[in-house]
Order: sequence, then C-alpha cells, then structure tokens
Amino acid sequence: MLDDRYFMQQALREAHSAFAEGEVPVGAIIVAGGRIIARAHNLTETLNDVTAHAEMQAITAAANVLGGKYLKDCTLYVTVEPCPMCAAALRWAQISRLVYGAPDEKRGYTRISIRLLHPGTAVSPGILADDCTDLMKLFFTRLRK
Repeated sequence: MLDDRYFMQQALREAHSAFAEGEVPVGAIIVAGGRIIARAHNLTETLNDVTAHAEMQAITAAANVLGGKYLKDCTLYVTVEPCPMCAAALRWAQISRLVYGAPDEKRGYTRISIRLLHPGTAVSPGILADDCTDLMKLFFTRLRK
C-alpha cells in the first residue's frame, strides 16, 4: 500500500513543475482508491487567474475523471496548507481527507476563526513539511533577487 509520503512526493513533483514555470511552487494530487486521479500545480501567472491555485485545478480535474462534483472517498495531497478559498472549495467538493506539507503562516485556512473544511474531512498536516517549506523559500529567495 502506498503511503502519505509517497503521494506527497508526487505533489512535490507538481510543485517543482510550477517552480520551473515561474509559478509559486504549490503542487497537488488527488487520490481515489489508492491511485492518482488528478495532478495539478499553480497556474495563476500562466492563466492570469487569481483562482488558478493547485487545489482548484486538482478539484476540477478529479471531478472530470469521476464524472461528478463530489470527491467523497478522495484524498487531496498539497504541498502547502490551502488558503481559505481552496479550503471552502474542498468543503463544497466534500473531500474526505486533506494532507498537506508546509503550514502557511500568513494565508492558510487555519488562520481564520471559522471552520472552512467539510465536517467530515480528516486533516493530516506536516507530511514532508521541510521539503515543501524549502522549495517555497528557494522560490521566494530567487524572486527577490
């Protein structure tokens, strides 16, 4: 059985693709039945769309694969804690589980006082957090130079 570290490594591959494209390096995958059904990374610069976060792209791709808008029995792996917009979208999609790497100290969904995720969503934070954090730090260090 594949584990959380394996799937987070796959999300990190997506984050590296975003990095290479000049996007904030956030990657996401959605897993159903032990297999990856969607892969995505940030496309906000490419699409000139502030809503084109990795999670939003992954939700759309997974819904297309499943043929429906609800992602029950699915797990989202994302390299950085989702923002409130993405957390609310995950609520509407009724995702069963959220696994994220690095916390987002400034813009993460856990920084606000209302519960944005669906009540049935299980959360596992901190998976490969150091790797996820290091990639973000590298991106912003290079951006500022």
